[in-house]
Amino acid sequence: MKTLMILFLLCYIASAVRHTMKYFITGSSGVPNISELVGAGLVDDIPMCYCDGSNKVLEPRQDWVKNMLKNNSELLEWHTEQCFKYLPDFFRALIIRLKQQFNQTGGVHVIQRIESCDWDEDTGEVTGLIQYGYNGEGFLEFDLKTLSWIALKPEADLIKQRWDADKDSNKDNEIFLTEKCPEGLKMYLDYGKSYLQRKVRPSVFLLQKTPSSPVSCHATGFYDRAILSWRKDGKQLQEGMDNGEILPNNDGTFQMSVNLNVSSVRPEDWNRYDCVFQVSDVDQKIVNKLDKTLIRTNWGKKHSKEVIPIILVVLVLVVIIAAVGFAVYKKKKETQNVHPHGNNSELSVSLNQNNMDKYQK
Repeated sequence: MKTLMILFLLCYIASAVRHTMKYFITGSSGVPNISELVGAGLVDDIPMCYCDGSNKVLEPRQDWVKNMLKNNSELLEWHTEQCFKYLPDFFRALIIRLKQQFNQTGGVHVIQRIESCDWDEDTGEVTGLIQYGYNGEGFLEFDLKTLSWIALKPEADLIKQRWDADKDSNKDNEIFLTEKCPEGLKMYLDYGKSYLQRKVRPSVFLLQKTPSSPVSCHATGFYDRAILSWRKDGKQLQEGMDNGEILPNNDGTFQMSVNLNVSSVRPEDWNRYDCVFQVSDVDQKIVNKLDKTLIRTNWGKKHSKEVIPIILVVLVLVVIIAAVGFAVYKKKKETQNVHPHGNNSELSVSLNQNNMDKYQK
């Protein structure tokens, strides 16, 4: 089975002008120690909420989200009903139906649903999306223009026909994507504007693990959608680029990296390369030249960490050898003190013996 991905219920906003709220919902069966219905939420790429339908947990992740739900009992009631009742029941029934359709019995099975609405703050334009995946593959997608479903694989055609026939549900999907979702998005924006609109200048720097490793341009501390790329002579490079994922930081900001293979770059050509970071829809850029003096490395620190223990071991050995030598010397000295005239005593005995011989003669 393909790699299991447990997605979460997310609501997030993408940029300063065009905002997006997304919901990711995952239902599963046969997964040990995992809730059958899980979810989380983001607003402006900031964690917002977490949902565990099986264990009845609905947890806001920001103080302003707590205040919003506290001041809006209807919204709190809707989230609670969705998380604790409707979604767990719906996903459980859907998994049972799909397992019967595909003649599946045991094993792990996962359904993922993505709902999103985009709202353009300048034009007022609204777009939406609902998409399902089953066991790691695309399954069904809702067409907002025709209010019908698109089968993303042949096995989904039977479900598509059944859902297309449910006109009321498809109309509800349209209302949610074009009205309720954008209205909720604007409410989140209003409550969280002091937090979401704060400005923090991101940091961009160059990293390299070993002298033969690619040089990584790493950006961190940004909130909005961003573009990070390498250029040569002012032109963006496309081939040979290793673009990393956008990953969350603990403070709600994000980080990303893009690697440049410098093994084939001649030393005299390094100054022709630079890394450019730019937030979407913002003209200001952060540019870092490919310069060895600007690269942060760790092999020097590693070498130092290896050398220091060696020096300590040598010093310990020297101390031990010195201690043993001193002990031997001290022992020998003590022996000499116990018999200070050992040779004279032997000589005296020898002389006395000679005298005795003479007397006897």
